[in-house]
Amino acid sequence: MRSLLFVSIAALSSLACAGGNSEGKCPATPSASTTTAVTASGGVLADNDVDARLRQVLGGPQRSEANRARDVYRHPRETLEFFGVKSDSKVVELSPGGGWYTEILGPLLKDHGQLTVTSGNENGPPNSEETEDAKKLLGKLHADPASYANVKVVHMITTEPIVLGPDGSQDVVLTFRNLHNWTDGKTDGAILAAAFRVLKSGGTLGIVDHRAAPGADPVKSSDKGYLPEAYVVELVQKAGFKLADKSEINSNPKDTKDYPEGVWTLPPSYRLGEKDHAKYQAIGESDRMTLRFIKP
Repeated sequence: MRSLLFVSIAALSSLACAGGNSEGKCPATPSASTTTAVTASGGVLADNDVDARLRQVLGGPQRSEANRARDVYRHPRETLEFFGVKSDSKVVELSPGGGWYTEILGPLLKDHGQLTVTSGNENGPPNSEETEDAKKLLGKLHADPASYANVKVVHMITTEPIVLGPDGSQDVVLTFRNLHNWTDGKTDGAILAAAFRVLKSGGTLGIVDHRAAPGADPVKSSDKGYLPEAYVVELVQKAGFKLADKSEINSNPKDTKDYPEGVWTLPPSYRLGEKDHAKYQAIGESDRMTLRFIKP
Protein backbone atom coordinates (compact mmCIF):
# COMPACT_ATOMS: atom_id res chain seq x y z
CA MET A 1 0.00 0.00 0.00
CA ARG A 2 1.32 3.44 -0.91
CA SER A 3 2.16 5.62 2.07
CA LEU A 4 0.94 9.21 1.86
CA LEU A 5 2.54 12.40 3.08
CA PHE A 6 0.48 15.62 3.10
CA VAL A 7 2.36 18.74 2.05
CA SER A 8 1.45 22.20 0.85
CA ILE A 9 1.05 22.76 -2.88
CA ALA A 10 2.63 26.19 -2.35
CA ALA A 11 5.77 24.55 -0.94
CA LEU A 12 6.01 22.17 -3.88
CA SER A 13 5.54 25.02 -6.33
CA SER A 14 8.24 27.07 -4.64
CA LEU A 15 10.74 24.23 -4.87
CA ALA A 16 9.87 23.41 -8.46
CA CYS A 17 10.23 27.08 -9.46
CA ALA A 18 13.52 27.81 -7.72
CA GLY A 19 15.27 28.36 -11.07
CA GLY A 20 12.24 29.66 -12.99
CA ASN A 21 11.03 28.27 -16.30
CA SER A 22 12.64 28.66 -19.69
CA GLU A 23 11.61 32.33 -19.70
CA GLY A 24 12.88 32.92 -16.18
CA LYS A 25 9.35 33.15 -14.80
CA CYS A 26 7.46 31.07 -12.28
CA PRO A 27 3.88 29.92 -12.80
CA ALA A 28 1.19 31.33 -10.52
CA THR A 29 1.26 29.71 -7.08
CA PRO A 30 -1.96 28.06 -5.85
CA SER A 31 -3.40 29.02 -2.48
CA ALA A 32 -1.29 27.86 0.44
CA SER A 33 -4.38 26.21 1.95
CA THR A 34 -4.59 23.76 -0.97
CA THR A 35 -3.15 20.36 -0.06
CA THR A 36 -2.14 17.30 -1.97
CA ALA A 37 -1.16 13.74 -1.16
CA VAL A 38 2.32 12.67 -2.21
CA THR A 39 3.14 8.99 -2.55
CA ALA A 40 6.39 7.48 -1.36
CA SER A 41 7.46 7.10 -5.00
CA GLY A 42 6.91 10.81 -5.64
CA GLY A 43 3.56 10.67 -7.45
CA VAL A 44 1.00 13.30 -6.57
CA LEU A 45 -2.66 12.60 -5.85
CA ALA A 46 -5.43 15.11 -5.27
CA ASP A 47 -6.43 15.28 -1.61
CA ASN A 48 -10.05 14.51 -2.50
CA ASP A 49 -8.97 11.25 -4.16
CA VAL A 50 -11.11 9.27 -1.74
CA ASP A 51 -9.90 5.91 -3.05
CA ALA A 52 -6.30 6.65 -2.07
CA ARG A 53 -7.29 8.13 1.31
CA LEU A 54 -9.61 5.24 2.06
CA ARG A 55 -6.95 2.68 1.30
CA GLN A 56 -4.65 4.46 3.73
CA VAL A 57 -7.30 4.76 6.44
CA LEU A 58 -8.46 1.16 6.06
CA GLY A 59 -4.94 0.01 6.83
CA GLY A 60 -4.55 2.38 9.77
CA PRO A 61 -3.76 1.35 13.35
CA GLN A 62 -7.07 2.75 14.67
CA ARG A 63 -8.94 -0.24 13.22
CA SER A 64 -9.27 -3.42 15.27
CA GLU A 65 -8.32 -6.73 13.69
CA ALA A 66 -11.86 -8.01 14.26
CA ASN A 67 -13.28 -5.09 12.31
CA ARG A 68 -10.76 -5.46 9.48
CA ALA A 69 -11.79 -9.10 9.10
CA ARG A 70 -15.33 -7.99 8.22
CA ASP A 71 -14.28 -5.87 5.24
CA VAL A 72 -14.92 -8.85 2.99
CA TYR A 73 -18.62 -8.61 3.91
CA ARG A 74 -19.07 -4.87 4.45
CA HIS A 75 -16.96 -3.49 1.56
CA PRO A 76 -16.29 -0.12 3.24
CA ARG A 77 -14.16 1.41 0.46
CA GLU A 78 -16.62 0.60 -2.30
CA THR A 79 -19.61 1.56 -0.15
CA LEU A 80 -18.30 4.99 0.85
CA GLU A 81 -17.25 5.70 -2.72
CA PHE A 82 -20.74 4.76 -3.90
CA PHE A 83 -22.22 7.23 -1.40
CA GLY A 84 -19.88 9.94 -2.69
CA VAL A 85 -18.03 10.59 0.57
CA LYS A 86 -14.95 12.78 0.06
CA SER A 87 -12.21 13.70 2.51
CA ASP A 88 -13.68 17.23 2.74
CA SER A 89 -17.31 16.14 3.19
CA LYS A 90 -19.47 17.05 6.17
CA VAL A 91 -20.98 13.74 7.25
CA VAL A 92 -23.47 12.62 9.89
CA GLU A 93 -23.30 8.94 10.86
CA LEU A 94 -26.55 7.88 12.51
CA SER A 95 -26.50 5.33 15.33
CA PRO A 96 -22.95 4.03 14.76
CA GLY A 97 -23.22 1.39 17.50
CA GLY A 98 -19.72 0.46 18.57
CA GLY A 99 -18.22 2.57 15.78
CA TRP A 100 -17.30 0.11 13.02
CA TYR A 101 -17.64 2.75 10.32
CA THR A 102 -16.54 5.53 12.70
CA GLU A 103 -13.08 3.95 12.73
CA ILE A 104 -12.94 4.74 9.02
CA LEU A 105 -14.88 7.99 8.76
CA GLY A 106 -13.17 9.73 11.68
CA PRO A 107 -9.63 9.60 10.26
CA LEU A 108 -10.88 10.08 6.68
CA LEU A 109 -12.59 13.38 7.51
CA LYS A 110 -10.47 14.76 10.36
CA ASP A 111 -8.20 17.08 8.35
CA HIS A 112 -10.50 18.62 5.75
CA GLY A 113 -14.04 17.44 6.51
CA GLN A 114 -16.24 16.93 9.54
CA LEU A 115 -17.79 13.84 11.08
CA THR A 116 -20.78 14.06 13.39
CA VAL A 117 -21.99 10.87 15.10
CA THR A 118 -25.18 10.34 17.03
CA SER A 119 -25.16 8.64 20.39
CA GLY A 120 -27.63 7.54 22.98
CA ASN A 121 -27.33 8.56 26.62
CA GLU A 122 -24.26 7.02 28.24
CA ASN A 123 -25.90 7.74 31.61
CA GLY A 124 -29.12 5.96 30.63
CA PRO A 125 -30.60 2.81 32.20
CA PRO A 126 -27.80 0.52 33.43
CA ASN A 127 -27.00 -2.50 31.24
CA SER A 128 -29.36 -1.41 28.45
CA GLU A 129 -28.07 -1.94 24.92
CA GLU A 130 -28.38 1.77 24.10
CA THR A 131 -26.44 2.81 27.22
CA GLU A 132 -23.69 0.26 26.62
CA ASP A 133 -23.36 1.24 22.95
CA ALA A 134 -23.06 4.90 23.96
CA LYS A 135 -20.35 4.12 26.51
CA LYS A 136 -18.44 2.01 24.01
CA LEU A 137 -18.62 4.64 21.27
CA LEU A 138 -17.66 7.58 23.48
CA GLY A 139 -14.87 5.54 25.05
CA LYS A 140 -13.48 4.82 21.58
CA LEU A 141 -13.53 8.51 20.64
CA HIS A 142 -11.88 9.67 23.87
CA ALA A 143 -9.19 6.97 23.77
CA ASP A 144 -7.80 7.99 20.37
CA PRO A 145 -7.76 11.78 19.90
CA ALA A 146 -5.33 11.45 16.99
CA SER A 147 -8.10 9.79 15.00
CA TYR A 148 -11.26 11.29 16.51
CA ALA A 149 -10.42 14.67 18.07
CA ASN A 150 -12.58 16.53 15.53
CA VAL A 151 -15.61 14.23 15.74
CA LYS A 152 -18.78 15.91 16.99
CA VAL A 153 -21.29 13.95 19.07
CA VAL A 154 -25.04 14.63 18.98
CA HIS A 155 -27.28 12.85 21.46
CA MET A 156 -30.18 11.42 19.50
CA ILE A 157 -32.89 10.57 21.99
CA THR A 158 -35.88 9.43 19.96
CA THR A 159 -38.38 10.41 22.64
CA GLU A 160 -37.28 14.05 22.20
CA PRO A 161 -37.21 16.34 19.13
CA ILE A 162 -34.34 15.16 16.93
CA VAL A 163 -31.88 17.83 15.82
CA LEU A 164 -28.79 16.57 14.02
CA GLY A 165 -27.33 20.01 13.34
CA PRO A 166 -28.23 23.29 11.65
CA ASP A 167 -30.67 22.90 8.78
CA GLY A 168 -28.97 22.45 5.41
CA SER A 169 -25.49 22.10 6.91
CA GLN A 170 -24.40 18.58 5.90
CA ASP A 171 -23.28 16.94 2.67
CA VAL A 172 -23.99 13.31 3.58
CA VAL A 173 -26.02 11.39 6.16
CA LEU A 174 -25.19 7.69 6.53
CA THR A 175 -26.84 4.84 8.36
CA PHE A 176 -25.65 1.26 8.43
CA ARG A 177 -27.99 -1.58 9.49
CA ASN A 178 -30.25 0.63 11.61
CA LEU A 179 -33.43 1.28 9.67
CA HIS A 180 -35.00 -2.06 10.63
CA ASN A 181 -34.60 -1.08 14.31
CA TRP A 182 -36.26 2.28 13.70
CA THR A 183 -39.13 0.63 11.82
CA ASP A 184 -39.54 -1.89 14.63
CA GLY A 185 -39.52 0.94 17.18
CA LYS A 186 -41.74 3.24 15.07
CA THR A 187 -39.13 6.03 15.06
CA ASP A 188 -38.15 5.78 11.38
CA GLY A 189 -40.28 8.73 10.26
CA ALA A 190 -38.87 11.14 12.86
CA ILE A 191 -35.27 10.14 12.15
CA LEU A 192 -35.65 10.40 8.38
CA ALA A 193 -37.27 13.84 8.80
CA ALA A 194 -34.29 14.99 10.89
CA ALA A 195 -31.89 13.66 8.24
CA PHE A 196 -33.79 15.57 5.55
CA ARG A 197 -33.60 18.83 7.50
CA VAL A 198 -29.87 18.66 8.20
CA LEU A 199 -28.84 17.89 4.61
CA LYS A 200 -28.02 20.52 2.03
CA SER A 201 -30.09 20.59 -1.15
CA GLY A 202 -28.47 17.94 -3.33
CA GLY A 203 -27.06 16.17 -0.27
CA THR A 204 -26.92 12.38 0.03
CA LEU A 205 -28.66 9.95 2.36
CA GLY A 206 -26.88 6.59 2.23
CA ILE A 207 -28.61 3.52 3.64
CA VAL A 208 -27.32 -0.02 4.09
CA ASP A 209 -29.61 -2.57 5.71
CA HIS A 210 -30.46 -6.26 5.78
CA ARG A 211 -32.74 -7.05 2.83
CA ALA A 212 -35.88 -9.12 3.34
CA ALA A 213 -37.44 -11.26 0.63
CA PRO A 214 -39.55 -9.26 -1.84
CA GLY A 215 -43.10 -8.79 -0.58
CA ALA A 216 -42.25 -9.54 3.04
CA ASP A 217 -44.30 -7.82 5.73
CA PRO A 218 -42.01 -5.02 6.96
CA VAL A 219 -43.39 -5.14 10.50
CA LYS A 220 -42.72 -8.86 10.84
CA SER A 221 -39.44 -8.81 8.95
CA SER A 222 -38.05 -5.84 10.93
CA ASP A 223 -38.45 -7.93 14.09
CA LYS A 224 -36.05 -10.40 12.44
CA GLY A 225 -33.66 -7.63 11.37
CA TYR A 226 -34.70 -7.42 7.70
CA LEU A 227 -36.68 -4.97 5.57
CA PRO A 228 -38.00 -5.32 2.00
CA GLU A 229 -36.12 -3.03 -0.36
CA ALA A 230 -39.28 -1.72 -2.04
CA TYR A 231 -40.66 -0.73 1.37
CA VAL A 232 -37.47 1.15 2.24
CA VAL A 233 -37.50 3.07 -1.03
CA GLU A 234 -41.15 4.05 -0.54
CA LEU A 235 -40.59 5.02 3.10
CA VAL A 236 -37.58 7.23 2.36
CA GLN A 237 -39.19 8.88 -0.65
CA LYS A 238 -42.22 9.73 1.51
CA ALA A 239 -39.77 11.66 3.72
CA GLY A 240 -38.94 13.87 0.73
CA PHE A 241 -35.88 12.11 -0.71
CA LYS A 242 -35.44 10.82 -4.26
CA LEU A 243 -33.78 7.50 -5.03
CA ALA A 244 -30.61 8.26 -6.99
CA ASP A 245 -29.05 4.82 -7.31
CA LYS A 246 -28.77 1.37 -5.78
CA SER A 247 -25.88 -1.06 -5.63
CA GLU A 248 -25.32 -4.77 -5.04
CA ILE A 249 -21.95 -4.12 -3.35
CA ASN A 250 -23.19 -5.70 -0.11
CA SER A 251 -25.47 -8.40 -1.49
CA ASN A 252 -25.22 -12.05 -0.45
CA PRO A 253 -27.36 -14.55 -2.41
CA LYS A 254 -26.51 -17.28 0.13
CA ASP A 255 -28.65 -15.55 2.76
CA THR A 256 -32.02 -17.38 2.89
CA LYS A 257 -33.43 -14.95 5.53
CA ASP A 258 -35.38 -17.62 7.42
CA TYR A 259 -33.35 -18.30 10.56
CA PRO A 260 -34.50 -19.08 14.12
CA GLU A 261 -32.93 -15.92 15.55
CA GLY A 262 -33.38 -13.74 12.48
CA VAL A 263 -30.38 -12.01 10.98
CA TRP A 264 -28.54 -12.39 14.29
CA THR A 265 -28.25 -16.11 13.60
CA LEU A 266 -25.57 -15.25 11.04
CA PRO A 267 -22.10 -13.90 11.71
CA PRO A 268 -20.90 -11.89 13.45
CA SER A 269 -23.61 -12.45 16.12
CA TYR A 270 -24.03 -16.27 15.97
CA ARG A 271 -26.89 -16.18 18.46
CA LEU A 272 -27.26 -19.97 18.31
CA GLY A 273 -23.71 -20.36 19.56
CA GLU A 274 -22.09 -23.53 18.30
CA LYS A 275 -25.32 -24.97 16.92
CA ASP A 276 -24.92 -25.21 13.11
CA HIS A 277 -22.03 -22.78 13.44
CA ALA A 278 -20.22 -24.07 10.34
CA LYS A 279 -23.43 -23.78 8.29
CA TYR A 280 -23.95 -20.13 9.18
CA GLN A 281 -20.27 -19.35 8.84
CA ALA A 282 -20.42 -20.68 5.27
CA ILE A 283 -23.37 -18.39 4.50
CA GLY A 284 -21.51 -15.36 5.82
CA GLU A 285 -23.03 -12.04 6.78
CA SER A 286 -26.47 -10.97 5.59
CA ASP A 287 -27.73 -9.93 2.18
CA ARG A 288 -27.82 -6.12 2.27
CA MET A 289 -29.37 -3.41 0.16
CA THR A 290 -27.22 -0.34 -0.52
CA LEU A 291 -29.31 2.67 -1.49
CA ARG A 292 -28.32 6.25 -2.29
CA PHE A 293 -30.98 8.96 -1.97
CA ILE A 294 -30.75 12.67 -2.74
CA LYS A 295 -32.43 15.63 -1.07
CA PRO A 296 -33.90 17.67 -3.95
